[in-house]
Amino acid sequence: MNGRPYIVIMAGGIGTRIWPHSRRRRPKQFLDILGTGRSLLQMTYDRFIEIADRDRFVIITYKKYLHLVKEQLPELNEDQILVEPLRKNTAACIAYASYKIHSIDPHATLVVSPADHLVLQEGKFAKTITQAIAAAQTPKRLITLGITPNRPETGYGYIQYLDNPGSSVKKVKTFTEKPNLKLAKTFLDSGDFVWNSGMFVWKTSSIIHAFEKYMPDLAEVFDEGLAFFGSESEGAFISRAYTQLKSISIDYGIMEKSNHVYVLPSDFGWSDLGSWNSLYEIAKKDGSKNVVEANVMLYETENCYIKASPDKLVVIQGLDNYLVSDNGNVLLICKLDAEKKFREFVSSARKKGEEFI
Repeated sequence: MNGRPYIVIMAGGIGTRIWPHSRRRRPKQFLDILGTGRSLLQMTYDRFIEIADRDRFVIITYKKYLHLVKEQLPELNEDQILVEPLRKNTAACIAYASYKIHSIDPHATLVVSPADHLVLQEGKFAKTITQAIAAAQTPKRLITLGITPNRPETGYGYIQYLDNPGSSVKKVKTFTEKPNLKLAKTFLDSGDFVWNSGMFVWKTSSIIHAFEKYMPDLAEVFDEGLAFFGSESEGAFISRAYTQLKSISIDYGIMEKSNHVYVLPSDFGWSDLGSWNSLYEIAKKDGSKNVVEANVMLYETENCYIKASPDKLVVIQGLDNYLVSDNGNVLLICKLDAEKKFREFVSSARKKGEEFI
């Protein structure tokens, strides 16, 4: 096997926080959100194709999105698309890909990435990945990419690291989930915190060792899969296996527990595009700091995000810090920074009818 990495792209999420543009039938990773002519999944693939060989890509997705992955990445073989029968969070997702790739290449190095993030400086990103791959060759070491913060963001998780002059990778001290504004400002001022990007680099042997130590029940399930990976029985095995797995994130299940976690502080123009507010941050704005993707007439309106079909005239007066999103059969008007309310919005919309989500 050559030394090029395997690229694992996680593409099974729902994208609830940018509903109603992102729907269950076509979540945000399959949408051309940025107007580039390519979906976020396709842009993620394009970003990595200079780093890895095409046959080393693995896309893992929810069963209902298999046809979308095939449609958008026809250059991949079907055996490069792993299908999850149930959503069990990122620990299960990453374990499935890791154990399967390890069964093919026990010396493999993986780069694990969500399908729906933005990277503006792709040259710097490629250099960062190369650094991370080199650092991950140390046995048992788990590398995560941390983003140098430029504002006290409350929508991201944070990683605190121990300073280690002379080394690009830093040993992780603590993980903190989305903090309040006061705590986020403290993190920013301290200088030893980075945003948690949710991107990882490691040897398959390193992550499997971590699963065996910290999530032995999960490890036992996937150990049994070694006899099925690559065979006609793989799908049936995975269907059985997923009913036995708990829904746990890789951060909670492994990264917050392991003593071998290192972070590579990075700065390559990153956003997780996880909410309307994060989309607003990176979008072009008019003189009143509005992001306008619609045919509009605006009066005394500022700091807003307006998205609607160009076939519809939208007239707005007197709004400040609002989202107006008109998509199909749903019109949403709410505070632009109300991302914590979106699960409630979607849950209530479901009661109105499945066609609204």
